[in-house]
Amino acid sequence: MQCPSCAHPEDRVVDSRTSRGGRATRRRRECLGCGHRFTTYEQIEEEPLLVQKKGGGTEPYDRSKLMASIRIACAKRPVSNSEIEALVDGVEGQLAETDLSEVHSLELGELIMERLRTLDQVAYVRFASVYRNFQDTTEFMEEVTELVRRARYNAVGQVELFGANGD
Repeated sequence: MQCPSCAHPEDRVVDSRTSRGGRATRRRRECLGCGHRFTTYEQIEEEPLLVQKKGGGTEPYDRSKLMASIRIACAKRPVSNSEIEALVDGVEGQLAETDLSEVHSLELGELIMERLRTLDQVAYVRFASVYRNFQDTTEFMEEVTELVRRARYNAVGQVELFGANGD
């Protein structure tokens, strides 16, 4: 490994730890030439995952694209970057367990929404509105109503629909 500062070919590892849900090793290194410290990541080289788009085309899976869309949904919400990273790590882990080389964008979106629903309900609705391409307020309200129904079900352990007086 060459030092990014002086291109010296030798360094020493100062610290190692797992990262990205155990699928990578993060190493802090120190150049033996100039003393500059830098970080490297070591991970298993895997066959790239392809995402089949709604229109029929495919493109390589892009973690940064997924992170960006989730960050937009979580904007101005009490969701930390580490929580978003953990969400994406969970989705990637679940996909890795399937050993598939291709995943449909609809399935990927559903996996994200499952996790967002428990992380932050407002972020979930924001993501769902783009992912499901709501065309009018009726579709939006149906999704919010379903979210409220699930929350009430989880809170009391049984289905509790809106009362007769509309509350």
